Amino acid sequence: MDRRPPPRPSLRTAFTACLGIFFGISVLAFSSFDLHVLLALGSFGSTSILLFAFPENHFSQPRSIVGGHFISTAMGLIALLVFGKTWWALGLAVAAAAAVMMLTRTVHPPAGSNPIIVFLGLPGWDFLLFPTLFGAIALVASGWVYHRACKQEYPRYWLGAKDASAGDTAASAMQLPAID
Repeated sequence: MDRRPPPRPSLRTAFTACLGIFFGISVLAFSSFDLHVLLALGSFGSTSILLFAFPENHFSQPRSIVGGHFISTAMGLIALLVFGKTWWALGLAVAAAAAVMMLTRTVHPPAGSNPIIVFLGLPGWDFLLFPTLFGAIALVASGWVYHRACKQEYPRYWLGAKDASAGDTAASAMQLPAID
């Protein structure tokens, strides 16, 4: 097992990623503050770091970002509706969100916080569309525009991996490390 930290990115790579994060979050903030269309969600901060600093990662692909946020918010809203605001319902919502993301190959770790946001904010079902779905789509779109402008390949795939066969498992498609 390699116990070394990841290599340090170049100053240019770090600057480019930070400029992208600024761009992506600014698009959401402008829409939310100036256009009064709520697209900002707390978990989008960590989504933007994955999207702009690690665009090649499975967790950064449109399928994972949009699907993961949508599924996790839906699981939070369903758990809140069915079980009410209890400590165990929140735990169940996050666990269910993780399970459904894994089974649908849409794992996006920042989206795991969405059920918590739902339980703290107690929003209605419209929260699933604004800010969750349309915010995630806007963030992916800003990532696509930004990476294209920087002449970087993004996304690696939209709905499914280009080289994935029908028999792939979720673990192999996501390239998860083996557990010793």
